[in-house]
Amino acid sequence: MRVEVVNLHKYYGKTRAVNGLNFSFESGSIVGFIGPNGAGKTTTIKIMASLQEPTYGDIYFDGVSITEYPDKIRKVVGYMPDSLPTHRDMIVEEYLDLFARAYGLKGKKRKQVLEEVQEFTNLLGIKDKSLKALSKGMRQRVSLARALVHDPEVLILDEPAAGLDPRARVELRELLTILAEQGKAVIVSSHILTELAEICTDVVIVEKGRLLTAGSIEKISAQRQQQTIVQLRTLHKDRELRRKLLEMPHVLDVRRAASYLEVEVDGGEAECAALLKHLIALDVPLVEYRLQQTKLEDLFMNLTVGEVQ
Repeated sequence: MRVEVVNLHKYYGKTRAVNGLNFSFESGSIVGFIGPNGAGKTTTIKIMASLQEPTYGDIYFDGVSITEYPDKIRKVVGYMPDSLPTHRDMIVEEYLDLFARAYGLKGKKRKQVLEEVQEFTNLLGIKDKSLKALSKGMRQRVSLARALVHDPEVLILDEPAAGLDPRARVELRELLTILAEQGKAVIVSSHILTELAEICTDVVIVEKGRLLTAGSIEKISAQRQQQTIVQLRTLHKDRELRRKLLEMPHVLDVRRAASYLEVEVDGGEAECAALLKHLIALDVPLVEYRLQQTKLEDLFMNLTVGEVQ
């Protein structure tokens, strides 16, 4: 399944909530959809889930237009809002059964699907509990289970980790990773960038309704910076090693960082590979040598200015 957002616009009066967005993602990927408050993320997600119509532009699911065929798209999309709607006097299993029936599941098939979804989201032990009695983490599990009852190809999640404790966040990350490995296309809107950085294959960064950049963190970082940080640890004394490093081509600076030396290299992977070759040729006793991963928070801060519409 390939999802393509094409020239998407959404106006509320004179306010442009979404202003010409273009990006795509496909099966097996987890896309982090990020931006400051008021960037148009929730509006875009609601259009993707067929809960709102765009002013113009479109979203295609394997070439099928969401504006022309919303009923078809709803069969392949699972939407998880930022909070579970309150349903008084309804227990977990009744709630999930309601949506399974709404999606046309019947008889033994419906019972089997409900059992499998509740087992996957670890809800079997609380299936008889009232929704009102659940913690935030459990409500989010129920919300995810509801989005999965019809086995959608595309999963859309709006702030799924908001308000969760550390254990619940780890468990949610694990579930999303498994779903992507099963071939689902997953897009996640979140402000918790450390969570996204650990699971996302790609990110889409927006501000004021416009696309700033899209792609893998590594690719975006490589396009924006000319220097790379190498972290290395050796059996040499610092002073002697620093002198050798500073004499090598493309090395701009060397500094101590915890148990490592950080070497600032003028260039990318090719220059870092050449540096490693020089160190080996000099018989430097390397214990560890790695390129520092770009932090999603740093990328986000460098790209956005915090403006709202």
